[in-house]
Amino acid sequence: MAVGDIVVMTDHSSGEGSRPLLEAAVEVLTGMQAVSVDARHFMTGGNGRVIVERETVRLTVPSEDLVVTPEVLVVYEIPPTGRWRFETFQRSVLRSGSSCLGADVDAWRAATDKHQTVMRFSQEGVAQMETIALCDPDPNAALDAFTRLGGDVWARPRTGAGGKDVFHVTTIEDLHDARRHYTTSGQDWLLSRDAGNVGPDGRRHQFRVVVLHDRVLRVCEHVQSDSDAPCNESRGAVSTTVPVGNFPAEFSRLAISATRSLGLPFGGVDLAVENGGVVFEVNVHPVLDVPEGFETLAIPFIQAHLSPQ
Repeated sequence: MAVGDIVVMTDHSSGEGSRPLLEAAVEVLTGMQAVSVDARHFMTGGNGRVIVERETVRLTVPSEDLVVTPEVLVVYEIPPTGRWRFETFQRSVLRSGSSCLGADVDAWRAATDKHQTVMRFSQEGVAQMETIALCDPDPNAALDAFTRLGGDVWARPRTGAGGKDVFHVTTIEDLHDARRHYTTSGQDWLLSRDAGNVGPDGRRHQFRVVVLHDRVLRVCEHVQSDSDAPCNESRGAVSTTVPVGNFPAEFSRLAISATRSLGLPFGGVDLAVENGGVVFEVNVHPVLDVPEGFETLAIPFIQAHLSPQ
């Protein structure tokens, strides 16, 4: 295929539903049909091949009789736990002339590895709740961190997965249960002081703010009836879209600063407005299959590839 093709590369085993929206956005904006490529071919152990020459990148997948030289490469829906297997491919893309917002290995690492996220936020002055990183601590070390943080904390894994393996810890028994869970599953983890993001009705809430470069594309409030559960829709939280213009400017600026601090051009920022506004994390690939996601997220994201800054 000739140079000028637009490739949408995702992990085809993902069930998030972002890929069809991205491919539809390509067609709406260009009149062209995107070339859909399974990113797993280009992860460590895959049979995809990359050739970088003359400021272009050629992708081949012999098993699918695919040869494509993309001028625009859109990368999305790469699961956090598998991103390390994608880094060699990203470095190849970065050396090429293809327009791609997903080729920065360091930025992906900073957002995916929550230990690095906490350090970056601290270095760049991004407001966050006090956090202590733990690596297979003994009971006394875990108890010391729990006590230093005030005895009302959240435990979360070093690599997040949509609210999975996240626990509200308020007792020593909770703490030891969490420690045993992470030890058994072989995960490093973090303890963060509770953000106090509980309303008068007892429900916990936070916001997902999607940022592209220096502008906010979408704001959503997540409300969780179980104050001991994370504010993820996968854990039962209810999501309500908030008009971007109604969201306080100071928190929009906070979301933009958080994304920029990690080196990401695009991301979904999870934050609470209590305590002056604090950021929990930035998601590299926020789900696009949400109400009005096609218009507010997929279209601008593809436009940014077609007219890079």
